[in-house]
Amino acid sequence: MLKFIRTSLYFALVFCFSFNINAQNKRSVFKVIAFYAAKNDQAHISFVHEANRWFSEMSARYGFQYDSTQNWNNLNTGFLSNYQVVIFLDTRPDSLPQRLAFEKYMENGGAWMGFHFCAFALTPSTYPQNWDWYHNQFLGSGQYGSNTWRPTSANLKNEAPDHPATKNLPALFTSAPNEWYRWQNDLTKNSDIQILLSIDTTSFPLGTGPKQHEIWYSGYYPVVWTNKKYKMIYINMGHNDIDYENHTNKELSFSFENKTQSKLVIDALLWLGKKTTHK
Repeated sequence: MLKFIRTSLYFALVFCFSFNINAQNKRSVFKVIAFYAAKNDQAHISFVHEANRWFSEMSARYGFQYDSTQNWNNLNTGFLSNYQVVIFLDTRPDSLPQRLAFEKYMENGGAWMGFHFCAFALTPSTYPQNWDWYHNQFLGSGQYGSNTWRPTSANLKNEAPDHPATKNLPALFTSAPNEWYRWQNDLTKNSDIQILLSIDTTSFPLGTGPKQHEIWYSGYYPVVWTNKKYKMIYINMGHNDIDYENHTNKELSFSFENKTQSKLVIDALLWLGKKTTHK
């Protein structure tokens, strides 16, 4: 009888210990929601599908929950309250209620990661600059200025080796092929912006044309940055190379096959998912 009681107590203690550990693990897991359209430009569509696969794989490895949706009406206060990190994979919200809900989410301490086209705005175009808070205050970049073409790799300089998103990156590394954007605003003059990665001068000339203005020969181009007033990071990468010339839409490159670039993304996400902020 005494042996039975001892055995029962042992298993009870093991159960309680395991329950507490599991409860702690559940509390430590953060939830991510990615919004996307995947409707325009085969290169962006390719990136979205690749990103959804990759983030799902990383969620199993690193212990966070990853969900994604094409329903931008989910960008509301009630829905967002279930998530610690929001990702824009390929565009931005267009309706006023969605925009106001996102602003409120970020002002109240939510976290955000955005890729490539989500920062695009050009007046006049299908995506006009009609959201000052997002483009000028939050991102700081303003309107789109120009881009390189074709999608090509670039040598990227680590501007912030002590930042959680870039501390595990080398001083210089080669990116996956990408279409690179230039912006209207000079981010170096914005005290709220911390530039994390920029295009190194060894990349020039960057782009192959055929139009000459699509080839960059000099200049300073930030490609990853954070706004120190928010828990956020913008990553200009997010445009896979596609066989446009032969009209096959064949995928010629994949962003997350670049291990160093992928290290940036996962380290940035884990930083955003932490309860403590960088403020």
